[in-house]
Amino acid sequence: EWPVVLMGAIDDDFLELPPEVLQTSMKEHQKFFSVRNPKSGRIEKFVTVANTTTPDDGATILAGNQKVLSARLSDAKFFWENDLRVAKSGMQSWHDALATVTFHNKLGTQADRIARIAALATDIAPRVSADPEGAARAALLAKADLSSEMVYEFPELQGVMGRYYVAAAGHDADIAAVAEDHYAPLGPSDDVPSKPLSIAVALADKLDTLTGFWAIDEKPTGSKDPFALRRAALGVIRLVLENDLRLRLDTYFDKALLRHKAALNKDEADAADLQAVEDLINEIAERGVFGAALRTVQEKLREKNGDDAAESTLLDELATVVPDKSADLLAFFHDRLKVYLRDRGIRHDVIDACLAMPASDDLAQLVKRANALTATLATEDGQNLIQGFRRANNILTQAEEKDGVEYSYGADVKFAETDEERALFAALDSAEAAIGPAMEAEDFTAAMHAMAGLRAPIDAFFETVQVNAESEVLRRNRLNLLHRIRETCGSVADLTRLEE
Repeated sequence: EWPVVLMGAIDDDFLELPPEVLQTSMKEHQKFFSVRNPKSGRIEKFVTVANTTTPDDGATILAGNQKVLSARLSDAKFFWENDLRVAKSGMQSWHDALATVTFHNKLGTQADRIARIAALATDIAPRVSADPEGAARAALLAKADLSSEMVYEFPELQGVMGRYYVAAAGHDADIAAVAEDHYAPLGPSDDVPSKPLSIAVALADKLDTLTGFWAIDEKPTGSKDPFALRRAALGVIRLVLENDLRLRLDTYFDKALLRHKAALNKDEADAADLQAVEDLINEIAERGVFGAALRTVQEKLREKNGDDAAESTLLDELATVVPDKSADLLAFFHDRLKVYLRDRGIRHDVIDACLAMPASDDLAQLVKRANALTATLATEDGQNLIQGFRRANNILTQAEEKDGVEYSYGADVKFAETDEERALFAALDSAEAAIGPAMEAEDFTAAMHAMAGLRAPIDAFFETVQVNAESEVLRRNRLNLLHRIRETCGSVADLTRLEE
């Protein structure tokens, strides 16, 4: 009715509390605004709003608010001091408590989850320039504050308090920062961690969540996403792209899924089966490819125990289940990536054209390819080349369907009858010579530029040459030449996925 702004002072006894505690307590309990002293940098006052003026200019109202606030902050100070004592003693009681807190009835306790995150962070660390031992230590400490009194009172301070407690326990600032950073990004406008240890643990945290719920078939359906898995996937995408990380996600999906499946089957499987799964995880770390790692482990089992030893084991079951779930999870990531890139001006068909290429689990490479293709399509040569490619591909596809053969046996320039035909042979030779090294160096811009250079010779070819000539030799040679166009352009991106 009649808002009156009043400013009061926070008692000196509470000024040493972390500013996040002061701010959260005043906001949640009293609906106060926090006021920071620009000289000291501390929160020292609060602002409240009364609905009337008073003869004493609000002094009585402020006195009452300060009394209530002091009681609330006394509780916060009590929690803070108790938590500091636990942190400085090593936080073991907090770790023990997490072993009794269920994360999910099929995915174990919080302690189980933290152990998985530490293992995955160790795997990821070398790829993000982090120390593996430091990443494991940071991961084991990152969620300790979930058992603290302060986080029990103010759950929104999880991570924030962890940073204070890990530092109080004597760990260095980078490890302490992981406790807060590894939850990020929570929303599309949140900053993304940029320090190596924080990146490693943040990725491990999100990948463990995603692979865990994929392992137990608890995927998002429609608009329902109770475990925020879409948000977790977007977080991984932003961590990878904004830090320009070169990661093959399939490798980490496979290892994390295997750990989950081993845990889910630990009561039924025997020790030999579980050891075989652990051996497979180690082989994936060495080889990076699930199939090759599986064959190596199965061969070692046969050498050790006989030819039938690898049959009817947990390993055989996982040989089919894990690749299927890994592929399904990657498709989920691709769907999230399309949404992310669409908001940044990249067409969905351009993304599809790039997703069809090898190494589609390397998101940084995929986006570089998509950006280069987008830039090429924005040029006149690029647009006209696509039209020429479609014409060549359509003629070739129709001929192959009609004749029941594949024209891919190599065109020979000696059968060329026109200058335009010979010029196309020469242009393809030049383009292939440029595209090959460019793709090897992942210089997609150069590869796309070389591909776009085919526009003029392809146009000239179709203007002067009849592909379906009466001579069967000429027709076959020209169809094989069209196959070269398809192959050369297709080595850069799957242009058949582009919409007209």
